[in-house]
Amino acid sequence: MPLSPVAARNAKPAEKPYKLTDGGGLALLVNPNGSKFWRLRYHFLGSEKMMTLGPYC
Repeated sequence: MPLSPVAARNAKPAEKPYKLTDGGGLALLVNPNGSKFWRLRYHFLGSEKMMTLGPYC
């Protein structure tokens, strides 16, 4: 199920970082300090990689 804009906006910081998945490898990382970043998990040459795309504004 895709991540809704309301769920992303209302995500509250927790004691540890956590992810809200959007599907297709895309996830929103919510840090304890309240910052939120879009991250993409992908495969390159048989190896799994993770790329940060930018902050959630």
